[in-house]
Amino acid sequence: MIYSKESLTILRDFYKNQLLNDTVPFWFPRSIDKEYGGYLLMRDQDGSLIDDDKAVWIQGRAVWLLASLSDTFGKSDIWMDAAKSGIGFLTNHCFDEDGRMFFHVTREGNPVRKRRYFFSETFTTIAYAAYAKVADNEATADKARFLFGKCIEYATSPGLLPAKFTKNRPSKGIGVPMIMINTAQQLRETIGDERCDEWISRWIEEIEKDFVKDDIHCVMEQVAPDGSIIDHIDGRTLNPGHAIEGAWFILHEAQYRNNDPHLIDLGCRMLDYMWERGWDKEHGGIFYFRDVFHKPVQEYWQDMKFWWPHNETIIATLLAYLLTGNEKYALWHKMVHDYAYTHFYDKEFGEWYGYLHRDGQVAQTAKGNLFKGPFHLPRQEWYCYKILEKYLNTH
Repeated sequence: MIYSKESLTILRDFYKNQLLNDTVPFWFPRSIDKEYGGYLLMRDQDGSLIDDDKAVWIQGRAVWLLASLSDTFGKSDIWMDAAKSGIGFLTNHCFDEDGRMFFHVTREGNPVRKRRYFFSETFTTIAYAAYAKVADNEATADKARFLFGKCIEYATSPGLLPAKFTKNRPSKGIGVPMIMINTAQQLRETIGDERCDEWISRWIEEIEKDFVKDDIHCVMEQVAPDGSIIDHIDGRTLNPGHAIEGAWFILHEAQYRNNDPHLIDLGCRMLDYMWERGWDKEHGGIFYFRDVFHKPVQEYWQDMKFWWPHNETIIATLLAYLLTGNEKYALWHKMVHDYAYTHFYDKEFGEWYGYLHRDGQVAQTAKGNLFKGPFHLPRQEWYCYKILEKYLNTH
């Protein structure tokens, strides 16, 4: 199938309307914590609060969203005041004495948990950068650049952070290079940083060299330090939605680099491989985990459908179609779009459920928790609106 210009216009308007009139209003202004700063994001189906703890990486993601909305659609007092509140909470309560960030804090900002990975830092980097741009705040821009430097240090210094595995089975995951690609892209496209282009190229090269396995049509979630497959349960486990998210980061970079053909090919190969492995041909939707050699997966939720892989696949398939004109990507986009907005979308209260059983039935009603908040869905709707607006204005 192909998308006509009229169809793409309808899609653009749909994503914008869902974003501004459904998704964002579910979260804001109700989630702004006027007493302690930051956001109260652990919410049930109807928006009622189920916990007042705060996941630090989701605080950062929410700031990024609010600042990006203001940059795209015009400054709103609600969005800007809320973004400022989040910046203050992150800065004043979410850094440990060693400079690392916490993962989980109380409503007041007292630490509960700190993780071995540094994704709180990456999402705070993009929060600082997006807010600095829209607020024209150079001090916050400096904080973004400093924290980006710390993230590079964490990503490139073995032993600096606690290891995921023991020395007897070392590994590395695709999450670090792919999230660092997007962090650098956001920094470059908001406040600018001369380090970004070089590091993005390095991380893309690492993904292509070590994680993309063309011989078996797969993108690995983790590999040995030399890029070889670790033939144990953890090493064989794939996360199709995660790899597809990485694919669209690379396709985005291809578009930034004047439609670089090598990067388009790489991003599309990653998407192709993981669509084939991830799409549930019986019930529709993206499986959460698969095994590279089609063996049983350890995690019991392996065949569930989580919200965020569908957001990432909606972006990846649409971007691949706009860059290549290949009809299969239009078909895949329609398939995943229709599945997601039929099964995850809550017509009564808005936003999306987070977790479905394999057959598409809602597994539980929470819209927000330590891992789900106002990010993957609104980012998908915001990004799809932007790329469609750009495409329609140039074609």
